[in-house]
Amino acid sequence: MKIRTLIADDEPHARQFVRKLLDADTEIEICGECADGVAVVEMVHEQRPDLLLLDVQMPEMDGFTALATLGDDAPPLIVFVTAYDQYALKAFEAFALDYLLKPFDEDRFSKALARVKTQWRGQTHDAAERTQALVQQISEQRPELQRLLVKTGGRILFLRFAEIEWIAAEDNYARIHTSDNDYLTRETLSSLETRLLQSGFIRIHRSTIVNGDYVRELQPLSNGEQRMLLHNGLELTVSRRYRDRVHRFWPRV
Repeated sequence: MKIRTLIADDEPHARQFVRKLLDADTEIEICGECADGVAVVEMVHEQRPDLLLLDVQMPEMDGFTALATLGDDAPPLIVFVTAYDQYALKAFEAFALDYLLKPFDEDRFSKALARVKTQWRGQTHDAAERTQALVQQISEQRPELQRLLVKTGGRILFLRFAEIEWIAAEDNYARIHTSDNDYLTRETLSSLETRLLQSGFIRIHRSTIVNGDYVRELQPLSNGEQRMLLHNGLELTVSRRYRDRVHRFWPRV
């Protein structure tokens, strides 16, 4: 099986150079190229690459923001391609698989690719964990990057986690509610739960996820369920199935 690879760099000649090196490798399959961070997020969702060669400084959205936006959907193998060592080498050396500092030569690229193949052949699970640790560290160090990509009505929106109040399932779709609008997106609640779980969100019902920051009050009901009141006055139901999760989220409740 070939390693499906996405090239992300805003410089055409840089992409051309990397493509030339990858084309010579029979274990690599190039699945696309991107020139900005928004395109990276879109193409990762569409192509599901195994390896992302990611520039840091790009228009629209830098590489770190793109990774934070992807969250758990980030590819298992990430190699930074950057001219700015202060962005990657100092801040993320514990988690990134490798860094290609521009300008790099064929020999340096071959060494990076060898590391990629080692991970791919026998330690893909470890590589995926490394990538998720990287994404988590980016989100923790720069919480303003925590954003959810939402495709709705032919548009692509980037909603900050902090502005999402609650999410409701609607068949195979989800409706994301903010204080001033709501957005229907073709994504399951389980998928959204995975991406939001570590960011203060809690699932309270098979059809409902809530941002814990917007919860005002919990009230017990006679049937074992709970009534949850949000700051905007909305009443939601905590089902018996998810009651233990709520108690773990707020241990004193």
